[in-house]
Amino acid sequence: MTDNPPRGELFILSGPSGAGKTTLIQSLMRSPLSGPDRLRFSVSHTTRRPRDGEVDGRDYHFVDPATFERMRAAGDFLEWAEVHGNFYGTSRGEVFPRLAQGIDVLLDIDVQGAEQVLARHPAAHSIFLMPPSFEALAARLRRRALDDEATIVNRLTVALAELGCYDRYHYVIVNEDASQASAALEAIILEKRHRQERIRGRIQGILKDFRDKTT
Repeated sequence: MTDNPPRGELFILSGPSGAGKTTLIQSLMRSPLSGPDRLRFSVSHTTRRPRDGEVDGRDYHFVDPATFERMRAAGDFLEWAEVHGNFYGTSRGEVFPRLAQGIDVLLDIDVQGAEQVLARHPAAHSIFLMPPSFEALAARLRRRALDDEATIVNRLTVALAELGCYDRYHYVIVNEDASQASAALEAIILEKRHRQERIRGRIQGILKDFRDKTT
């Protein structure tokens, strides 16, 4: 029996732009499953400009292309990709120290990044968030009013290619209802936390307590 905490779990959430990943993550980070010693969201680095309301260090680490390239060349990224003309990357420092401390980590990355992470960390749990229909995704993209029409059309075209990658993921959540989708995401995390091998140390402690008090 060891006093070291069990290693944290790594969760990957992917899906087309506008599928609702940010909403689900915000809901999850407000839930009892979250917290600095339980579940952390990995803040990605990006070269894109901040949108209204986004905060550096909370939503993304916003860096210039030269800084991003220096980090990439130094091997600082667990994964990186170019998406819609901007670069995104997950730094190793956002992930592995937390896992070693027994803290679960959630990544919001595209299908390219997910492939890289799974190749380097096969124990990660991958979740694909799928919109219920083309019309629903198009409506969401237009309703959030972040892009012009040409960009929206491009995002919908890219979405088709991304949807074709769903079978590379362990889980698929169809985001027809945000509350149900949030519950599904939480259920996946809870299931992984209650696997026998994850809580073996606690199990052994309970058994020892019973042995000590019944013999």
